[in-house]
Amino acid sequence: MGKMTARRPEHQSPPDIFYNEEEAQKYTRNTRIMDVQSQCSVRALELLALPPDQPSILLDLGCGSGLSGEAITEQGHFWVGLDISQAMLDVALERSAEGDMLLSDLGHGVPFRPAMFDGAAQNSACRASAEEARTAAVRQHREQQRQADEQQRRRLLALWERQQTLVENRKREREQAARKSRGSRAVFQFYPESDQQVSLIVKQATKAGFTGGVVVDYPNSTKAKKLYLVLMCGGSAPLPQGLQDEGVPEAAYNRRLQLKKGVRTTAAIREKIRQKKERRMKQGKQVHRDSKYTGRPRSSRF
Repeated sequence: MGKMTARRPEHQSPPDIFYNEEEAQKYTRNTRIMDVQSQCSVRALELLALPPDQPSILLDLGCGSGLSGEAITEQGHFWVGLDISQAMLDVALERSAEGDMLLSDLGHGVPFRPAMFDGAAQNSACRASAEEARTAAVRQHREQQRQADEQQRRRLLALWERQQTLVENRKREREQAARKSRGSRAVFQFYPESDQQVSLIVKQATKAGFTGGVVVDYPNSTKAKKLYLVLMCGGSAPLPQGLQDEGVPEAAYNRRLQLKKGVRTTAAIREKIRQKKERRMKQGKQVHRDSKYTGRPRSSRF
């Protein structure tokens, strides 16, 4: 599944400790993270297969600073977010995120009544929850690896069992809305460290009563590859197909290949500048106004 990278936050400390005020601000202002979160959130909404032209109530697990919640709001849905990091939630409040947010550890389950949500989505929280249990135990008692693995399984099972009750089929409540034929879904985007970790996560979800499996987007791309665990309840349905590499040119993820495209036109340069200014404004940075000289080629003597 690939070599583990020491840069992963969960390898350094638990998320509630790692994401202090400084790290939470850095995470939220990173333009690449903003783009990836937006893309993954939009893709998760597609995999949820929500009813068209109708707002839904979603549970955002590991909502962080509200980046994924922005995509949910833009799609016209309502959301409630849970996160273990107080600093992340503080940043979300500063950014005026439109969802309701709670401080909560997903490994202990979630505090909502059954059939409250139309679906659930998250980015990386299920793996972080499992990794937190493992690293905490291994760090203190390396000889107790078997107990750490058991704790990891219990946390995952607690998460999946609670999700099963939260997003179970709302057939009785939705009859008047013509939702008799579908159950709810939960979509979890994650970056596994190994095939064994994928197997463990899927096994615990199945044990909790879900059907579904793993959807892989762009399996042949090292940069664009994404894994989504799609869980279904209230009846089985075909697993969605993953996106293929033809839809995403490698140049979109490789700067060197972008430069090989040749000289960009003035219009393309101006569009690039406009996008950069929009990103900086989202980060709360000062941006100079446009003028007639914006994006205009300059003489080599200048």
